Amino acid sequence: MCHVLKVSRSGFYAWNKRKPSKHTEQQIALNEAVLDVFEEHKGRIGSPKMHCELAGRSVFAGKNQVAQAMHDLGLRAKTHKRFKVTTTDSKHNLPIAENLLNRQFTVDTPNKVLVSDMTYVKTAAGWAYLTVFIDLYSRAVVGWDVSDNMGTGTVLTALRRAIRSRDLLGTGVMVHSDRGSQYASNAFRRVLKWCGFVQSMSRKGNCWDNAVAESFFRIYKAEMAYHCDFTDVGDVWRKTFEYIECYYNRKRRHGSINFLTPLQADVYFFKNVA
Repeated sequence: MCHVLKVSRSGFYAWNKRKPSKHTEQQIALNEAVLDVFEEHKGRIGSPKMHCELAGRSVFAGKNQVAQAMHDLGLRAKTHKRFKVTTTDSKHNLPIAENLLNRQFTVDTPNKVLVSDMTYVKTAAGWAYLTVFIDLYSRAVVGWDVSDNMGTGTVLTALRRAIRSRDLLGTGVMVHSDRGSQYASNAFRRVLKWCGFVQSMSRKGNCWDNAVAESFFRIYKAEMAYHCDFTDVGDVWRKTFEYIECYYNRKRRHGSINFLTPLQADVYFFKNVA
C-alpha cells in the first residue's frame, strides 16, 4: 500500500500513531453535540435553532460552523408538504365581530391577546380536528382540543382549557379568530361575554389576518402530523399532547421571540415584573 501510494513505511506508521489535532477533536465534539440535539428534537430544527441550542448547553461555535457541521452530517430539518386546508364556514348569517387586532401580532404582555383557529388531520378512521388558542406574547398554545367534529363544542373545550391554564376570567383578554360559524355562534359569543373578553375577527377570506395561528398549523404539520400515521382521534390527541405540551411550549425556540421557547418568554416576563 505504501509503495502504491508512494509513501514511506516510516511516514505511514508515524501518521497512524499521531494523535488527532486540537481542531479535529473540537470538530468531533461539535458533531457529537449536533447529533445529540438533532435526535432530541426529533429532526425538527435547522441550523439557526441548533446554534441557539448548542450555546445554551455551553457548546460554542459560529453559525456557519454549525450549519457546515449539519451539512456534513447530512442533517436537515423536517419540511412540510403543500396541502390546502379549509375549515372555515363563513357562509352564515351569524353576527361578525370587527377586526380589532388588525394584524398587530406583537404585544407587550402575556394574557392580553389570544388567537384561535382550527385545522384537520387525516387518520385511518377518518378526519380529526384540532383547535388551538395561542397567546400572542409568548406564542404558547394555552388551550387546545382534538375532536372527531368541527362543531362549537370542541372550540369551547379548548377555550375553557385556556381560561383555566392562564386564570383569564375578568382579564378583558382579546380573542381573535376567523369568521367561522363556531366562533360566530351564540354559544361562543355568550362565553366570551360572560368571561369579560373582547372578540375580534379576521376580514372575509383573509388568512393573513390570523397569520400566527396559520403559522402554528404549518409548523405542527411539518414537524409532527405529516410524519405520523394516525389510527384514530385518540391517537391524534396523544401525539398532539406530546408535541404541544412536551415539545412546542417547552423546547421549541421561536425566532419571533428572540429564539426563546414560549415557556422561557413567559418566565422571563413575570420574573422581570416581579
